Amino acid sequence: MAFFFSSWLSNDIGIDLGTANTLVYVKGENIVVDEPSIVALDRKSGKLLAIGRAAKEMMGRENPDIQVVRPLRDGVIADFDVTEEMLRFFIKKVQKNKLLVRPRIVICVPSGVTPVEMRAVRESAERAGAREVYLIKEPMAAAIGIGLPVEEPVGSMVIDIGGGTTEIAVIALSGIVTWRSLKTAGDELNEGIVQFLKRKHNLLVGERSAEEIKCAIGSAGPLEQELQHPCRGLDMVSSIPKTIIVDSSEVREALSEAVDSIIDSVRQTLEQTPPELAADILDRGIIMTGGGALLRGLDRRLVEETSLPVIVADDPLTCVVRGTGKVLGNISAYQKVLM
Repeated sequence: MAFFFSSWLSNDIGIDLGTANTLVYVKGENIVVDEPSIVALDRKSGKLLAIGRAAKEMMGRENPDIQVVRPLRDGVIADFDVTEEMLRFFIKKVQKNKLLVRPRIVICVPSGVTPVEMRAVRESAERAGAREVYLIKEPMAAAIGIGLPVEEPVGSMVIDIGGGTTEIAVIALSGIVTWRSLKTAGDELNEGIVQFLKRKHNLLVGERSAEEIKCAIGSAGPLEQELQHPCRGLDMVSSIPKTIIVDSSEVREALSEAVDSIIDSVRQTLEQTPPELAADILDRGIIMTGGGALLRGLDRRLVEETSLPVIVADDPLTCVVRGTGKVLGNISAYQKVLM
């Protein structure tokens, strides 16, 4: 009976509060939520209309009475109230019959988060129903999620490319030794495609269409066989909808500025890495996580630019939230990595 009540009350939650997607891990249940970080509101009343996938379906198609927003930008909270409502929605979704129990929550934040931003994340979670809130930096959570020995005197390098930020970190002895947090990530890649199509083809496309093109034919380096993909948008000259065929070499050109920025930041991080840890990275390689790790040829570009082994983690999209799950399993053992 004691075990039954203990398990019934054990509802600790790990949250990867991402710019593009929010993932929620429930202790004992694994990942139970993977939804876009998007909210639809009634413009007049401010009432919530939809959250997650339902809200994403409205993006770019909303009427004047509906406002579709992304409450997180560049990895941090841009709209405090909407983020709080979104968190409350996801927490209630995973609580089920435990609504009277306030959970402990571990939330991931970017390495470059400021004290004000940390307080905003913590207060949003507390107002949404958390009993205790722990914060952990995203690259540290990713490293734990993929099983790197973060507590040992061995250097590990992680590149986590999310929707709003790219986190680059060298980790050893339960701490981040050197790091870079840049606001060049998935959103910036999408914007590069939007601007390129506008400039070269006089075609206006939305963020969703740009993301679809990036996933379908985007690459960071030449492909053995170049790909093509249909692109629908609004002709800026005739102001009527039209479809064009986009080549992967064009998309690569559109992504090049953002990709080069990420590679430059990796180089700068390596330049600041102590020699002993640099030797460890030479032996162990660089681990890539996050949705951006799936961009075709990015790992090869990094190998060419750094002459170091580069490994894309298994299931890179869930590494960070899986790390929060491991922390929840033994919070006392991970006290040094929590903020």
